[in-house]
Amino acid sequence: MTIMTTPEDAQRFHKDFAQLVANIEQAVLGKQDCVKLALACLFTGGHLLLEDKPGTGKTLLAKALARSVEGRTKRVQFTPDLLPGDITGGMIFDLEKQELQLRRGPVFTNILLADEINRASPKTQSALLQAMEEGQVSIDGENHVLDQPFMVIATQNPIEQAGTYPLPEAQLDRFLVRTELGDPAPRYAIQLMHEAFRMDRSELVQELIGVRGVVDRKHIAAGVHVETEVLQYVNDIAVKTRADNQVQVGVSMRGCLALVRLAKTWAAAEGRHFVIGDDIKELAVEALAHRLVLTVEAEFRDVKAVSVIQRIVDSLPVPNGGPRR
Repeated sequence: MTIMTTPEDAQRFHKDFAQLVANIEQAVLGKQDCVKLALACLFTGGHLLLEDKPGTGKTLLAKALARSVEGRTKRVQFTPDLLPGDITGGMIFDLEKQELQLRRGPVFTNILLADEINRASPKTQSALLQAMEEGQVSIDGENHVLDQPFMVIATQNPIEQAGTYPLPEAQLDRFLVRTELGDPAPRYAIQLMHEAFRMDRSELVQELIGVRGVVDRKHIAAGVHVETEVLQYVNDIAVKTRADNQVQVGVSMRGCLALVRLAKTWAAAEGRHFVIGDDIKELAVEALAHRLVLTVEAEFRDVKAVSVIQRIVDSLPVPNGGPRR
């Protein structure tokens, strides 16, 4: 049973969230929006897809995020020859003990960076599906529960597509948010070059809360109130995507639930114990665009899912959503 979040809980969440953002920004300069989204994913219990070119700080973001919450992080470079067992682990025979023992794969961590996930085969990509959805993996028919919190930060290179395997819709739908870091603004780029002697900027990040603190804050976010009119707004967006002539497959109920959960965390991060319509509007593109399947004609005309979601959101009135007196 979810306990309703109080105004005091929300203010405490807001204070902690702001401190974490400032802490991580010591490593990832000038990317506050992306840092906030990554933290919101973590506190919502979701996963993040970064679609960006190499060298923008994706690995650094994962390491800084994990260090800030005293968590462990592992990185897997996805390649065409990577096997599912390289992700989940497997049973190996211990010659000394003369028995099979579990070799835990890199998925047994708090934050897993799946670098260039679209370079691995669909079979290997699917090895992450159960882990992302259920928080556990099956090895030789036996389920093994993953550490909590568990978050996947996956990356895709949008430039080099030769020899890649596009993520299927079923796996894209498992990501709570898709966004990009992008290149730093000039003043931050110059600062980074001035501090080129720092080989690992994540070392600047302090350990602020433990992994147990992450779980506690997830409970606070889950208890944030959402008025019916805001839920209706989310449903209206989804219905419009399904009826749009540029969309083959619109936003599913999974997408609606993901947006609502993310908006709850976002509201708490803003110090509110309730969601407003502007939370939904602000998060809709990052939470929903990657869930659309456009028509062949729309893709041929280079229509982007981001622009479709933005157009639909702009066409609908935004409800207030504040608590009723």
